Amino acid sequence: MALILKRSGYQVIEATTGLEAIEQARGAIPDLILMDLALPGLMGDEVIARLKKDPTTKEIPVIVNTAFHKESAIVERAIALGVTEVLHKPLSFIALQEMARRYLSNDNSDKQYPAHNHPTSQRSAEFATESLDVRVEFPNRQSA
Repeated sequence: MALILKRSGYQVIEATTGLEAIEQARGAIPDLILMDLALPGLMGDEVIARLKKDPTTKEIPVIVNTAFHKESAIVERAIALGVTEVLHKPLSFIALQEMARRYLSNDNSDKQYPAHNHPTSQRSAEFATESLDVRVEFPNRQSA
C-alpha cells in the first residue's frame, strides 16, 4: 500500500507498531487513518479505542482494511468503536486510490463524514497496513 501511495504522489512515513501509529497520529493529526486490525504490539481494535478516547485524534476518520471476516468479533468491535468504513483484503490499486480521493480530495472539503469534518488545508492520512503504519500527506493544491 505504501508503494502505491508513494507512486500516486503522496509522502509516506512508516511505523512498525500500533503504539507508534498512535504516537504519530497524535503528533501529525492526519485527516484520515487507514489501518489493519492485525498489528504488532497492540491489535488494531485497541489502537482504535485509544485513538477514539484521545481528544486530539478522536475526530479523525478511521478506515479499517482487514482480512478478518466481516462478522468477526474484532471487526464488530472496531465498528462499535466508531470506524468510518471497513474494507476487506485484498484491496485493489484502484480501490485504494479511490478511497484516498474520496476522503482526502480538496473537492471533499465540505463533505461531512461521521464524527469528522475535513479541513480545507493540508491533506494527510495515516495508513497502518499489516505490520506497517504509514502516514500520507497531500501537498496543498493551488487553483489554476
